Amino acid sequence: MGTTLHTLAPNKGATKTKKRLGRGRGSGTGKTSGKGVKGQKARAGHHGARIGFEGGQMPMKMRIGKRGFKNPFRVQAHPINLKTLEEVFDAGATVDVEALRARGLVPKRVECLKILAEGELTKRLVVKAHRFSAAAREKIEKAGGQVEIIGAVDTAAAAE
Repeated sequence: MGTTLHTLAPNKGATKTKKRLGRGRGSGTGKTSGKGVKGQKARAGHHGARIGFEGGQMPMKMRIGKRGFKNPFRVQAHPINLKTLEEVFDAGATVDVEALRARGLVPKRVECLKILAEGELTKRLVVKAHRFSAAAREKIEKAGGQVEIIGAVDTAAAAE
């Protein structure tokens, strides 16, 4: 005899019988139906307060002050390492935002470019960027290249 619809049943232990509330003292969940005595959580409907509600006292999230500050006018510099310039450009090339963008190294909307010193530079390059790290500037000049600061976005950061 094969399996038929009326013989199908879930595996042993796969289902659990529903807790029957309010069916007398002998059931173990009679009278208050496992809800304790009175109070907000004992009432019918969607009991419990919203997340963070502390019974009317000033909630923790409002008692503790906000921290930090995010400058809405900050200019985020897009970093490029010297090892990238070494791999992509030939000796004597001029490296600027347009040249980097043409090779897909800088996104379209980049306002500020910063050259960082990771990696070694052996080629003579003319590097034009908004900012340079001190070590990057030193490595470029040591390789016989030139460093040019273009339209400094902010003068304090350009002096870095």
